[in-house]
Amino acid sequence: MHDLVIDNAVVIDGLGGPARSGGAAIDGGRITAVGTDLGPARQRVDAGGLVLAPGIVDIHTHYDAQLTWDSFATPSTALGVTTVVIGNCGFTIAPCRPDDRDLTLRNLTHVEGMSLEALRAGVRWEFETYPEFLDALERRGLVPNVASFVGHSSVRTYVLGKDATRRAATDAEIAEMRRIVLEAARVGAVGFATSTLEQHNGENGIPMPSRLADDREMRALTGALGEAGRGVFMLTKGMTSTIPWLESIAAGSGRPVMIAAMFVDPGDPTRVFRELDEIGAARGRGCELWAQVGCFPLGMEFTLRHPYPLEAFLAWRPAIEATDGAAYERVLADPSFRKRLKDEAAMPGVPNRFSNQTWPHLRILEVTRPEHAGLVGRSVTDLAREAGRDPLDVFLDFGLDGELDAMFDCQLFNTDEGEVKKL
Repeated sequence: MHDLVIDNAVVIDGLGGPARSGGAAIDGGRITAVGTDLGPARQRVDAGGLVLAPGIVDIHTHYDAQLTWDSFATPSTALGVTTVVIGNCGFTIAPCRPDDRDLTLRNLTHVEGMSLEALRAGVRWEFETYPEFLDALERRGLVPNVASFVGHSSVRTYVLGKDATRRAATDAEIAEMRRIVLEAARVGAVGFATSTLEQHNGENGIPMPSRLADDREMRALTGALGEAGRGVFMLTKGMTSTIPWLESIAAGSGRPVMIAAMFVDPGDPTRVFRELDEIGAARGRGCELWAQVGCFPLGMEFTLRHPYPLEAFLAWRPAIEATDGAAYERVLADPSFRKRLKDEAAMPGVPNRFSNQTWPHLRILEVTRPEHAGLVGRSVTDLAREAGRDPLDVFLDFGLDGELDAMFDCQLFNTDEGEVKKL
């Protein structure tokens, strides 16, 4: 007799076969049979025609902070997710000294679009070190399975303090960071995560700490995984992190490398496929490289008061450095500032960045002035075409017309469904 039988379901087994009627038998917490006529059970559940499928493993989440107050990882578990991987990109909350807690939350607010108010109210700081973080989650009890990376930016801040976003690390600092990563791997981290992506900036547009790491530091920290004999190196890739370099990291550490995020860039739509070919060739040489791809447009919502996608522009720096609201508006109105932005947006071959190909996919989502309500849903390209003006000028002038807090929806990558299908 089975412990549990779920029947009268539409079974989708996740192996690519067609859906079929049936159910599953569970014994000792494990699925022991899938099909029909599964026999008697101590407990029986009539699925009523609902889908019965394997739980989804979400390999790229940022639930590190939320899990300290929400054991369910809402809303993922309600959507069929049974395992979440946290710590991606190296943006974690442990290790973290008490004096660095608010900066860590402010950076998360900026780089991942989280609510600072919610983070300050919700995070339960019952830990400082990474092992203490895992212990705190275990004490709390979690509904989904959780796999956690130890994060580079957090480790770097823990060791270098304010200098984490300013300079390369010394030999002694690298040794201490390596010790922390090795300790994390030994107590249960699934690996070490970092980011070299040019768009990954924290508060005030300052690069996240991991972006200051040099080759020496990267090899030392990934080497800690090799010493531990376990763990994956996860990296959100910027343009300086080439596939041959990542192959050398995999060869040197003896550990798998997970590369995010492989999307179709409108500015260079064949680049992702060239890189996937390089990854395949590296695997053929015995190095375990994996690519994270998405089947959806990668986008974000932002306002011109907090224009995260634009901060990757070198020419945007004067806007970041503006000392107050009036100075910021003067920068946005400056013709020379606009010219530098236009020139940079037109540069070919610069990946992972807002460009002239983005304008058709930038739409007005919400406005603050009632007289602009009719513009909701319109793209900046359409408005510029109607006005006979450059899209950047239309965009910035709209913000300066009392709409710095208007919300825009911007799709940056994977905007061509035909190309996305190839991924």
